[in-house]
Amino acid sequence: MRLVGFVLSWLLFLAPMLAGAQEPVPVAADTMDIVLVRKTDRFRYLKKDSVTELQMLAGNVFLEQGTTKFYCDSAVINPATGIVEAFGNVHINDADSIHTYAQYLIYYSNEKKAYLKKNVRLTDGKGVLTTNDLEYDTNLKIGTYTNGGKVVSEKTVLTSKEATYYGDMKDVYFKKDVKMKDPEYDLETDSLLFNTESRIATFITKTRILSDSGRRDITTSEGYYDMKNKVAKFGRRPQIKDGTTFITGDDVGFDDNTGDSYARGNAVFRDTAQGISILANDLKANKKTNTLLATQRPLMIIKQKEDSIFVTADTLFSARLTDKKDYQKTFIRPVQVVADSLSTDSTGIADSTVLSDSAWQLTVLDPADTTNRNRYFQAWNRVRIFSDSLQAVCDSLFYSGVDSIFRMFRDPVAWANGTQITGDTIFMYTKNQAPERLHVFDNGLVINRTADDFYNQIKGNTINGYFIDGAIHYMRAKGSAESIYYAQDQDSAYSGVNRSTADIIDFYFANKELNRVVFRSSVEGTLYPFRQVNHGEMRLRGFKWLEKRRPKTKFELFEDPVITE
Repeated sequence: MRLVGFVLSWLLFLAPMLAGAQEPVPVAADTMDIVLVRKTDRFRYLKKDSVTELQMLAGNVFLEQGTTKFYCDSAVINPATGIVEAFGNVHINDADSIHTYAQYLIYYSNEKKAYLKKNVRLTDGKGVLTTNDLEYDTNLKIGTYTNGGKVVSEKTVLTSKEATYYGDMKDVYFKKDVKMKDPEYDLETDSLLFNTESRIATFITKTRILSDSGRRDITTSEGYYDMKNKVAKFGRRPQIKDGTTFITGDDVGFDDNTGDSYARGNAVFRDTAQGISILANDLKANKKTNTLLATQRPLMIIKQKEDSIFVTADTLFSARLTDKKDYQKTFIRPVQVVADSLSTDSTGIADSTVLSDSAWQLTVLDPADTTNRNRYFQAWNRVRIFSDSLQAVCDSLFYSGVDSIFRMFRDPVAWANGTQITGDTIFMYTKNQAPERLHVFDNGLVINRTADDFYNQIKGNTINGYFIDGAIHYMRAKGSAESIYYAQDQDSAYSGVNRSTADIIDFYFANKELNRVVFRSSVEGTLYPFRQVNHGEMRLRGFKWLEKRRPKTKFELFEDPVITE
């Protein structure tokens, strides 16, 4: 009877499990947070020795520990150690927020650590992590793989040799041979932090990003990219190449939605195709409108073969000419015509090469033109220009790529080979990015200082100057022209001072020095004996020698210029 009673009581204990385990069965009774058997089709005990006794479960197994639920085809439980080994269609439901799937599981219930193998998949509803080996801490909600895996978030796929997933923060920390494939970007790095909820990729080591079919190439060691909002920020002097353009700075960022981008702190923008570079502490650009704004000590460099042009100002701005209202009424270019009937003189310069002031033609541009031809640059406040052959200062500057003209406004001054040019407005024409011609509008005055501090001068309503190989070669004053010229004999000794007026006065230079003066039409003048001249009075109206304002080297461009003598 005792034996029968014992058997009955034991059957009553096993009955719930044999009937589908409707009541929870404790696995490790000596723990505070035990694994409960909620359901199984078949259940039996296996006693391996006097110490080890295993619980064998098969068919629709459902286990539970706290807020974590386990599902599998079969399982072996060691109540003494709290170890659960699960097989086939393993599914861990962690607080209904993180789901992990695999074909094999070893779970240490006391430590709440799961080790999953074969076709492992973890998802938080925002992204899916897949690998063949995964360690998952159900307490901390941290998953780690070390033998390769990937994370898919919407259309973004990230792969790496190692990764750690932080469930509470939705962060995945990728390490070793990290690669990201996205419809818009491809990424390669050694370490990367990615948030599956915000879809923000954070860069923590050297990273290379390719986009636009490889057109945009970004190298950075710090920053982030928000894939949801298409906003990026990079630090530690990233390098961004976009076609023929290059940009860097201490801090660089862009917004692909608006097209805005910026670079701050020793920023550099370079267009290798156009040979133009811009340096500043603050650069702002917009890819959609093709505009660029540079402030905080900006410097523009126009590259040439031997003599680059450097331009500084308080502010530099660039945009497309076709985006400027009524640009066709403003941007016109000169046509080479015969200006008068004068013949070629002894210098070899024919007057037919002089551009007539009235000979212009309209320039028409295609709005789709993205070359430098369809661009203009503006500079405001304390504009300074330096090249080996020409230097200039003014208050504002306009340069257009369609005609390669530097337009200088408000008290402009230009210097070329010891010769100073002033006027109300000065246009400097360039060809192949080298000075070709100067045109001075209204109140033009040219001053050439000799070695003995005497001043040759010509004045006219308009003045044109021409360059050969970057050196000034010829200048013409036209309209109420006046001149003061220090004549020299063959031994370079001063023989007199000529003060004259004419309709046209030409200065010719040789070896960068004034060589000859030619007066054309309605000439009136006086030649004064050199020793009888008061040289301090030999000044044309508006004379000012502004040498102190001239930038003598490119390193002086940011020094405060002296406005007056």
